[in-house]
This record gives sequence, C-alpha cells and structure tokens, in this order.
Amino acid sequence: MAQTYTPQDIRSRYAETPKTRERDLAQKMGISEAALIAAHCGEQATRIDAHPDVIMGLAVQLGEVMALTRNESCVNEKVGTYGNYHPGEHVAMVLTRDIDLRTFPSHWKHAFMVEKQTDEATRRSIQVFDAAGDAVHKIFLREPESHAVWDAFRKSSALNDQGQIVTTSPRVAPEGPKADAGNVDILRREWARMTDTHQFMRLTSKLKMNRLGAYRIAGAPFVRPLAPDAVNTALTAVAAQGVDVMVFTGNRGCIQIHSGPIETLRPMGPWQNVMDPRFNLHLRLDHIKEVWAVEKPTKRGPAVSLEAFDRDGALIFQIFGVGKDGNDQRPAWASIMENLQGLAQEETV
Repeated sequence: MAQTYTPQDIRSRYAETPKTRERDLAQKMGISEAALIAAHCGEQATRIDAHPDVIMGLAVQLGEVMALTRNESCVNEKVGTYGNYHPGEHVAMVLTRDIDLRTFPSHWKHAFMVEKQTDEATRRSIQVFDAAGDAVHKIFLREPESHAVWDAFRKSSALNDQGQIVTTSPRVAPEGPKADAGNVDILRREWARMTDTHQFMRLTSKLKMNRLGAYRIAGAPFVRPLAPDAVNTALTAVAAQGVDVMVFTGNRGCIQIHSGPIETLRPMGPWQNVMDPRFNLHLRLDHIKEVWAVEKPTKRGPAVSLEAFDRDGALIFQIFGVGKDGNDQRPAWASIMENLQGLAQEETV
C-alpha cells in the first residue's frame, strides 16, 4: 500500500483523534495500519523481530495478557497466558487452555512494541503485521508486574532499523471459490474416508479446489447450505443452552481458537458481540454472504461445523462442538445445527 503521508503527517492526524482506533484511522487515511504504527518509532513504538519464535519468547514471560486475532469481519479476543509453544517452519502453535493459536511464520513480517497513553494509564502491546501492513496478531499487557520484562526486552531486542516508514506489498485479494466438478466423485469418496479434519485441506489441494469451492459441489451428506442469519441463530442457541464450542477466527498469518461457553451476547448495529469476562467476539453479521453446515468424519465420530464466508469467498469464522474427553459437547452442538434453516443448493451460487 502506497504511503502518501510523511511520518509527521501521520503523527499529527493521530494526535488530532487520539480515541480513534488505529485500524479505523489508517483506513480513513488510505494507509496500512503498520505504516501508522511505524510513524511513531522512536516515540511510542519500537521495531522488533517479527518471527513467532521471538514474539512468543517474550509473550510467555508477560503473565496474563489479552490476545487478539482478527480479519475484516470478525475479531477474537482471549484473556490468558502464553505457553506450550511449538515452533515450526510452516506452522507454529501455542497450546494453552485459554490461548490456542496456529501461526504461519511466513506472514509475520513487521512487529512493534507499542506504548499508547490513555486517560487511565499507558497501554502496552505487541503488534504484528503481514507484508501488506495488515494486523496478524496483537498481545495486550494486563499485569503491571510484566512491565520490567517488557522494558528489558525492548532495550535488548530493538532492531537497529527504527525507521518511521514501513515498506509494504500490495494486499493479496481473497481467493474466490475454486472447484472442479469433474472431480466431484473423487472428492466425495475421499471425504468419506477421512479420519481427521486436517486431512480436508490436503484433499482439496490435491484436487485443485479450495474450501468453499468443495462445499459448493460436495452436496449431502457432507454439506448443507444455510441461510445467512443461521449464524446469529446458532450463537443465540449456544448461549441459551450453555453448550461449549470451539470458535476459530483467523487471517493468513494466525488462527485463534476459543474453546468454552458463550454467555453474553450484545448486538450493536451490524455487529453481534460476545462480551464474556475472558472472551470477546465481534462479528459483522452484514458481511456474511454464505453459511455452510459441514460434516467431516474423524476417528472419534463426525466433526460438525458452521462456517461463514464473506462476499469475496473469504472464510470469516468457524464453530465446532467441543469433543474433549469428559466434555463431549458434540451431540448438543449437532442438535443445534440440525435445527438451523437451510437453503436450496441453487440459492448459494
């Protein structure tokens, strides 16, 4: 994204509207959010290495924090502690009870330690962006005891380059639905043989398809198209019935998973909001174009999911029933899914 403002211009605009969210101001200015943050290097921001190994090395020392992962239509915020980090060249994972992440290191390009003055205090956060300057993952400090760790890391790990201009690449457009009707019989046959949900992406890749394209041609009993308002109906039922679910929200660089109940729903305008003490979700219902009920076979029984897509075919979020030993919520979740309003197949294309 081309930057048409000097760093001083950006700082001036930011100072004029201190309560405006950084993402919203960047969009109004036509710049990337990373460019807005970089303009404050040497003042409120410090560049650090963006690799997940580095970021998680700091995160595990910060005690209880708030983790945030978002895309254009959904924001997932979880309170918890980082730990049980598993590095990897292509995918790295954080596996704790509250913070459950899948990170994709190739998309972690720019990172900053950010200190923002608010009316109450200084808010400290780690913010990671992709090549286009879009936010991949953010970590917000919550405990004053972690400030000494923060300060020591900032002094020891600041990059030599603290330039106030960030170089970004054009944003990659979402891939629309991709399918090959000639391979539908192979798709259905191999789908029925799956023993793990992770095998699905390998199957579609082998058949030169993607997730949404495969859903559009697979048909029953594998998928069922749902009305867009089925998402809100499902969230309301989950909250009312006390069903534990897994909510997946992600972008190209990170997927964040909430496992547990949804207790408090607070709609506001086009947004449906989960406002629980340790989990917040902010979902743009008006961005939802397609919704699918999906069933994939696993060794432990069928995994049933609700999956929502935007008008460009990008995945907004997914919901599964929790299937852990001693807390198998899959039957209750499957019952909710069975009662959702369906669409005729021709209405989805």
